[in-house]
Amino acid sequence: MRYYLDTNILIFSLLDQRSELNWKIIDLLDDYSNHFYVSSLVMREAVWLFKEKKIIHPKFKCTDDLFIAMDIANYEVKPFTKQHVLIYSKLSSLEVHKDPNDHMIISQSISDKIPIISSDSKFKLYENQGLQLVFNKR
Repeated sequence: MRYYLDTNILIFSLLDQRSELNWKIIDLLDDYSNHFYVSSLVMREAVWLFKEKKIIHPKFKCTDDLFIAMDIANYEVKPFTKQHVLIYSKLSSLEVHKDPNDHMIISQSISDKIPIISSDSKFKLYENQGLQLVFNKR
């Protein structure tokens, strides 16, 4: 099966922070028949977190290390495209969730019909708009 990884799941998996992942997510990540994608928007967030020193780990000395770890994990980066923008333009924004980056990541998942794995409980609010969510309850 194919899955998108939200930023939090990407970071937890690359930093081997399995304590932040529930057993269901660990099983999905360990299943070699699954294929994992990372939106270019998630990569932008991850690089920003690294540059702002919000990700501090001896495994990552520079942003190149982030990309190397993704290659080792066999995570594929998928670009945010015009089709994703079209879905984003139709996505109903909710008063309790105004994060445009999350909205674009959600739109990409909906557009590509690929479930997203996330710890963000606000993503549940978009299931009625077509989002397939695999929720990581921490």
